[in-house]
Amino acid sequence: MTTTSRAHSFNAAAAQYAANRPSYPPALLDTIDELMDRPLAGARVADVGAGTGIATVLLRERGADVLAVEPGDGMTAEFRRTLPGAPIVRGDGNALPLADASHDLITYAQSWHWTDTTRSVPEALRVLRPGGALALWWNTSALDVPWIAAQDERVAHHCGVKSPSKERPDDERAIQLAGLAGLSVTRRKLRWSRAVPLDTHLANIGSHSAFLVLGEAGARAFLTEERGRLGAIFPEGMVEETYVVDLLVAARP
Repeated sequence: MTTTSRAHSFNAAAAQYAANRPSYPPALLDTIDELMDRPLAGARVADVGAGTGIATVLLRERGADVLAVEPGDGMTAEFRRTLPGAPIVRGDGNALPLADASHDLITYAQSWHWTDTTRSVPEALRVLRPGGALALWWNTSALDVPWIAAQDERVAHHCGVKSPSKERPDDERAIQLAGLAGLSVTRRKLRWSRAVPLDTHLANIGSHSAFLVLGEAGARAFLTEERGRLGAIFPEGMVEETYVVDLLVAARP
């Protein structure tokens, strides 16, 4: 299964994605504020790979002037249902439909890994104003929590993907993997959690690309078994999901 097909798999499950995916903690926006060396309020921001608008909502709540950029039909339609008054344009990080030196901040929430960094890094630098910043972040599983680590192993086995490493890359390696070597980059890791009904947790898992490309039958078989496993761990039906937001902020010279 190609990276492109996995990236486009979200369009058929946009409503599921919007309803069940986690958002981000307030500390994330506080940290971006700090590392930008200017407030988000009034900043001109491009939220690229905006999806259903999870990050766009938070940026707008901080007073940023946000333009969303999204390549997918289904995700764009869901974004417009969620945020009918927010501007959104079609495009992706490899060829941003934005003017040179036009934005203070470019954000990628869960979406940078779908880009070709040999193209997306120069594009971000082209669009950023001098002194602007590129912020990339991901909600990653807290693999020091035993049940989460065990579940991630089961997901990898079922979907035929590489098992997650319990060791996070150091800062230098993380910057290299993101294609940002040579730039001035700061990394922060922010731990947070949310308690959700078991149904929400399972729907969240099912909204990930590794499951979406399996088809309904393949996903259903795993999620049915997982319901039984988690029901024994969380008999009251509420699951505590724990995440570490991995944030990289690169400053444009």
